[in-house]
Formats: sequence, C-alpha cells, structure tokens
Amino acid sequence: MQGPFNRSGKSKPMGEINVVPFIDVMLVLLVIFMITAPMLTQGVQVDLPQVTSEPIETQEDKDPIIISVDRDGGYFITLGEDSTAVSLEQMSERVTAILQRRPGTPVMVRGDRNVPYGQIVLLMSTLQSSGVANVGLLSEPPQDG
Repeated sequence: MQGPFNRSGKSKPMGEINVVPFIDVMLVLLVIFMITAPMLTQGVQVDLPQVTSEPIETQEDKDPIIISVDRDGGYFITLGEDSTAVSLEQMSERVTAILQRRPGTPVMVRGDRNVPYGQIVLLMSTLQSSGVANVGLLSEPPQDG
C-alpha cells in the first residue's frame, strides 16, 4: 500500500509547511489593525482659531515639532505620533535636543483660541531662545454653514 506509510508502517515526516493558516492569520490581523488604527491616534484637544490662510509647505522627510497650548494653558510637544505634556522649561530642553539631532526641523505652534495672547508670545519667546529661527502658527479653515 502506497501512502504516507513506508514498509515498516511508520509515517515519514512531511517536509512541506502548510502556508494557508499563516495567510489566514495575517489577513485577520490586517483587518484588526485597519479597524483599530484610527482609534489609536491621540492628540491634545485644542480649539484652533478659524481663519483663511495658505497651507505651510513642509519637507516630506521631516515631521514637524508641534507645540500645543490647550485651553487650560498646558503645553504639549508632539513629534510624529508621540504627544507629551511638558512644562515650559522641559519643552525648551526637548526642542533644543531635537533640533541638535535634526537641524532644520520645522516648528509649529497650535494655540487654543481661548488662551491669552501673552502666553503664546511667552511660548514663542522661549522657542526663540531655544534656537528656533522660524515658527509656524496653525489654524483651521473657517467652517461655512
């Protein structure tokens, strides 16, 4: 009788891997990550002023440093996907360290519309003393309707 058994009646080892279960697991994981990825984005809730302005052109290979000031006056630094609450002094140290590693990285400021103007000026002054030559201000386009 021919089959997986040799003449002594023992099964011989199979040298091939069945790839179909691996593909099934990969597809299930892909669907799970596609569904959960939008939920993983975190950020600071900032009510940006709405004005008409031209978009800022940034370099494709450099993520900008985004400094956010929330409604309560707290500072947050965001680089790529990482957002961290910091004090003004910590923010200055981190921006300096990032610019030393990656010179020319654009710096953007997001300020809640209810934050006093003086606090934004203090932030920009601190950034200037940290070695930032140009600071971009972020806003939202006006909502029509």
